[in-house]
Amino acid sequence: MKNLKLKSARAALDLSQQQLADKVGISRQTINAIEKGDYNPTIKLCIAICRTLGKSLDDLFWNEE
Repeated sequence: MKNLKLKSARAALDLSQQQLADKVGISRQTINAIEKGDYNPTIKLCIAICRTLGKSLDDLFWNEE
């Protein structure tokens, strides 16, 4: 499942995938895979992304279905 919330939060801060990846300490390909729904990040990585984007885990990674 695509993570459009992550993509939207990143875009709202005018960050490229590469810029977010650099801030979090991972590769651009990992950010791309998370956004596409091809990679399920660890909780540690989720928290690092949330802190960088100023969002909560619920904001970015909780799917209400």
